[in-house]
Amino acid sequence: MNSDVLQVQLRAVVPSGNGSALFLTDGDKTIVISVDSHVGMAITMFMRDLPKERPLTHDLIQHILTALGAKVERIIINDLKNATYYARLILSARNELGNKEKIMEIDARPSDCIALAAASGASMYVVRDVWDEAEDMSEALRQMEENAGEAPEDEEDTDE
Repeated sequence: MNSDVLQVQLRAVVPSGNGSALFLTDGDKTIVISVDSHVGMAITMFMRDLPKERPLTHDLIQHILTALGAKVERIIINDLKNATYYARLILSARNELGNKEKIMEIDARPSDCIALAAASGASMYVVRDVWDEAEDMSEALRQMEENAGEAPEDEEDTDE
């Protein structure tokens, strides 16, 4: 993998006013990508390996890839234009004889790429220029994690 990309991990999926916020981190910096609430819920289910009543769209894609002998190798968030992220899904497949691997790069929404990476355990990367341009949300993530760990304070009963 070339040095113009950084490997990141999905640290949290948080409901937000207009969907879900995905917190991606390299350990030093954290960026946020906003996604539809349904995709956010699917990503959460994949992250936690929760059972689903019926296959989700991303499950279907995974089943199709498996049936075709293909797999998600990695995803790359490769551009940021007008506050919109862009991504590429990198797939690999062996030919019928199993002796030659074909690599395919497909344009896809970052939310779908992240969902497929979460479902398959594939690595996630961000192009360095995009990473540098994106706002660092590490402090927001830290505060959110601290607040989630706090127990609610006991309220005193008073008779007035």
